[in-house]
Amino acid sequence: MNKVAIVTGGTRGIGLAISHALMKAGTKVAALYHGNEEAAEAFRKEGGMALKADVGNFSACEAAVAEVEKALGPVDVLVNNAGITRDGFLHKMSEENWKAVIEANLNSLFNMSKAVVTGMRDRKYGRIVNISSINGQKGQLGQTNYSAAKAGVIGFTKALAAEGAAKGITVNVVCPGYIATDMTKAMPEKVLESIVAGIPVGRMGEPEEIADLVAFLASPGAGFITGATFAANGGQYMT
Repeated sequence: MNKVAIVTGGTRGIGLAISHALMKAGTKVAALYHGNEEAAEAFRKEGGMALKADVGNFSACEAAVAEVEKALGPVDVLVNNAGITRDGFLHKMSEENWKAVIEANLNSLFNMSKAVVTGMRDRKYGRIVNISSINGQKGQLGQTNYSAAKAGVIGFTKALAAEGAAKGITVNVVCPGYIATDMTKAMPEKVLESIVAGIPVGRMGEPEEIADLVAFLASPGAGFITGATFAANGGQYMT
């Protein structure tokens, strides 16, 4: 029987690559998105379900999960990928930009995981994969909000992994480094060169390289892996 997955931020960038990888593995995928209707419609044409939802809003997440389960069936896999940046030095950072990043990048994990975990416990099966960042591991100047949220993702993952282990639920976290998405490709050439110069493998990662790892962690074959942190950064930061 086909598994059902929700991927937040699943119609663009790394999230889209994750959605594609899961679909390739035979999973029915519902991708949540925030605002890009063009990308959402393109995903629908590929055979996926795209649902607009604010993952920082608890009620919106409950409603989205209910709609997915009505259309596709119980959720077996959750990939918490959605995230935003609102960069700035702390002494210049507004309370609004702090809260926006914490809500989208960290509170969303509570909102989405809470909506699916009871069903996973009842069925004694679940796969939750959370997307953190290299900057949640090492910190990054100008990103106290983002680094704090992404570090929180790692702690959340470990605690939920401990809670779910006896119920057949695995929870893991992937920390990408610099990945070649539309956002990074739009950076000035000299900035890109300086970034690549700090990556030992000599290039940025591809979204598919993150997606393949996530797809494995979301598979039935990854049942003995839980509470683990996977760094996928080309050797830029080694723990």
